[in-house]
Amino acid sequence: MVERYVMSIDQGTTSTRCILFDQQGRLVSVAQREHEQHFPKPGWVEHDALEIWHNLRHIVPDALSGAGAVARDIAAIGIANQRETTVLWDRRTGEPAGRAIVWQDTRTAPLVDDLRASPGDEFFLDRCSLPPSTYFSALRLRWLFDNISGLEQRARDGEVLFGTMESWLIWNLTGGADGGLHVTDATNASRTMLMNIRTLTWDEELLDFFGVPRAMLPEIRSNAENYGDARSLLPGVQITAALGDQQAALFGQTCFSPGEAKCTYGTGSFLLLNTGTDVVRSEHGLLTTVAYKIGDMAPVYALEGSIAVTGSLVQWFRDRLGLISSAPEIETLARTVEDNGGCYIVPAFSGLFAPHWRSDARGVIVGLTSYITKGHLARAVLEATGWQTREVVDAMNADFAVPLKQLKVDGGMTADNLLMQFVADVLDVPVVRPMVAETVSLGAAYAAGLAAGYWSDLEVLRRHWHRAAQWLPDMDPGRRQSEYEDWQRAVERSLDWVRPPRTS
Repeated sequence: MVERYVMSIDQGTTSTRCILFDQQGRLVSVAQREHEQHFPKPGWVEHDALEIWHNLRHIVPDALSGAGAVARDIAAIGIANQRETTVLWDRRTGEPAGRAIVWQDTRTAPLVDDLRASPGDEFFLDRCSLPPSTYFSALRLRWLFDNISGLEQRARDGEVLFGTMESWLIWNLTGGADGGLHVTDATNASRTMLMNIRTLTWDEELLDFFGVPRAMLPEIRSNAENYGDARSLLPGVQITAALGDQQAALFGQTCFSPGEAKCTYGTGSFLLLNTGTDVVRSEHGLLTTVAYKIGDMAPVYALEGSIAVTGSLVQWFRDRLGLISSAPEIETLARTVEDNGGCYIVPAFSGLFAPHWRSDARGVIVGLTSYITKGHLARAVLEATGWQTREVVDAMNADFAVPLKQLKVDGGMTADNLLMQFVADVLDVPVVRPMVAETVSLGAAYAAGLAAGYWSDLEVLRRHWHRAAQWLPDMDPGRRQSEYEDWQRAVERSLDWVRPPRTS
């Protein structure tokens, strides 16, 4: 019998990957291509959506070739994607209306300030459970309308489509300008500030408020169902799943029960806690989001703590300061000292995300003395990720009745043993990493395989999860508390740095 596979497309912030998984959830073949990061102005981050589509056209055949497979050997396709990144394109030609505005982009900060003043956070929290932030898609969409002449009218005339990256890829895979499907999924839609968190439908009041015409919006589907067959690249293969990348990681880590949580450590870091079928509204600076919806089953929700800068702080240390030549070297350098020497780095390069949500914050280094070496700085870089994780977990424990007992981790930074031990120490819970590190891709594959009948149920997926590494807490409680208080004092010094311009 010929082996069949599930294909996962992981469209991330820096690259796009295509991975084939087998019946046991094992990675069989992978192909990857990076795309260019565009920074036209301070705080602006853009991607070329056409470049990303062209990259996918190259890596799909490479992934098939790596497994000795052809299109008919693929049981289903699942897609995971960078969330909130905003793409607008012409319905007739498929040409983007400009570069995609990336989730990290902060150009909408003045609009955020206006919305927080009026109508205020409650207007949005009551409907979509998201506060005004540069993070979310609706504000970018409004900015594009306000800054590209004629774009809003073209959208109202049905000429322009809106989507996040999964919508853009599905539209192209299923025919593009020649009848491509314009769909999104509940997890990505929940990050737009346009979807009602309880009904999982576009919210009329939010659409009216932002001036977004319904004609340009994709149809919201569940995360695991048959969206339609591909017509390009993999003709006849069904596309059966789409999830935002962090929800895909939660699914890939098999966090299917309330109280189970994962943190993905990448460019930024994202901690999601399964809260079951209840919409738990955070009182401590977290986001309420859709975790996943399988077919006709009730949606499952999550609390999320989004940390803007973790892995990118290591990149800054390497590329901007030149103190290391490769990212893995930071652990070696940090191990040359016993502690941080009293030095803390708060990486608020573009403000602070959860649980603070302060766009006025900027990065600071505090506690500098003549004693501090580059080893202490390296340690402070790593510890910044641990302390930011602690802030998010404290907020989750305050919001949800089931306290965190274990944290599942994934992402590139989990290769740093010193960092993972520090996370376990400051959280005072075990930290575990699975055998399959590509949990985002695996989660998209799991959802696609469920919808296609490749796997029968969630328990089968649970049995595929195996632990590869574990770190147990081993820090004196007094030291943990003292250093956390120092971290919190450092965070205070990062606030109120960006002030409104003076008026004459």
